[in-house]
Amino acid sequence: MQVNIGIIGDYDGRPSQLATQEAINHCANQLGVEAEYTWLPTLELEDDCQALQKYDGLWCAPGSPYKSMNGAINAIQFAREEDYPFIGTCGGFQHAAIEYGRNVLGIEELKDKAFNLYEPNEYITALSCSLVGQSKKLKVEKISILSDIYENAEITEKYNCSMELNKAFQNQLDRNGFHVIGVDNEDEARIITIPGKRFYLATLFQPQLSSSAEHPHPMILAYLRAVKEFKS
Repeated sequence: MQVNIGIIGDYDGRPSQLATQEAINHCANQLGVEAEYTWLPTLELEDDCQALQKYDGLWCAPGSPYKSMNGAINAIQFAREEDYPFIGTCGGFQHAAIEYGRNVLGIEELKDKAFNLYEPNEYITALSCSLVGQSKKLKVEKISILSDIYENAEITEKYNCSMELNKAFQNQLDRNGFHVIGVDNEDEARIITIPGKRFYLATLFQPQLSSSAEHPHPMILAYLRAVKEFKS
């Protein structure tokens, strides 16, 4: 079986993007499927996302600031509303949070298409300590989609980011259907899901950085299984 994945992001060959491609290949080989992937420039997603219907799964990859924040958010909205298997990592995590705040919670500032995620704001804030190149432990909620992914309540993942959710915004999302199911030692959100979706996970860390041919990352394996089932 062949599956087609649309990767939301502006490809420029940075290491995290190469790791995303490699992780897809690791997991596809493990599952015995052929995975094709296409990078989707964010500027091309500003007006119409109907072309995304040809994919079997969508991944909002690291690489922000994107050329078009609104283009990336439009594609995430399509994935959420049409219930396509979706994973957002690093920048994808932040854009998924803004998409939900804009289109589900209806936060007026976020609904403004002129809102700039890449400037100081009260939703996405700078980490008190940069996580670029760091590996950190986090606690995962076992009564969730993570039950089928991780066997432990505490895991270690690799980061390459300097931004996170403002705690007040994190709590607002969590109370309104965008559930925090993985946190660090300070209870800051690191994994978020929307219960009831086919597969929807956003992570501040980058699971692709710790995937290998010998040990494909379990979260990406679970994502590709969902993509395979969706294709079927």
